[in-house]
Amino acid sequence: MHDLFLLTMKPVLYVCNVDDISVISGNQYVEKVKESVQDENATVLTIAARLEAEISEFENPDERLEFLKFSSLSEPGVNRLIRAGYELLNLISFFTLGPKEVKAWSIQQGTNVQQAAGVIHSDMERGFIRAEVMKYDDFVAFGSEAKVREAGKLRIEGKNYIVQDGDLIKIRFNI
Repeated sequence: MHDLFLLTMKPVLYVCNVDDISVISGNQYVEKVKESVQDENATVLTIAARLEAEISEFENPDERLEFLKFSSLSEPGVNRLIRAGYELLNLISFFTLGPKEVKAWSIQQGTNVQQAAGVIHSDMERGFIRAEVMKYDDFVAFGSEAKVREAGKLRIEGKNYIVQDGDLIKIRFNI
């Protein structure tokens, strides 16, 4: 086992597929999995795949929310799975805004904004000038980029700014 130490040091996510009733608090099998991996660098998540399939069939967000409440869930299990994966991999997301689209980008936590620009395109990293950054919560509260700017909540950041989870960023660059 000693020759596998680098492999066994990696974080692991165990996903237990359970019945609808056990999705909230688990069951004896989930407890056995937790016991068997307690000494590992592991996360154990319970999901009811059949319930997830039903949740995914709802196109109307209000109906989906009502079904979640009926099932005593606050969110779909897929959301918890994605969040757990991000946490294990030490990832965060930032967003870019454009006139035609908003796009999410995944980066390692602790990445500076110039390196984050390189995730979008290497030319943006190479020709980086500055970034206009606003917080997601500010954007939602004020309703638009212009109103965030008017409120003085839009910041101009240089290449050493460490991107925070949920930042909305407009990157200025020149090649």
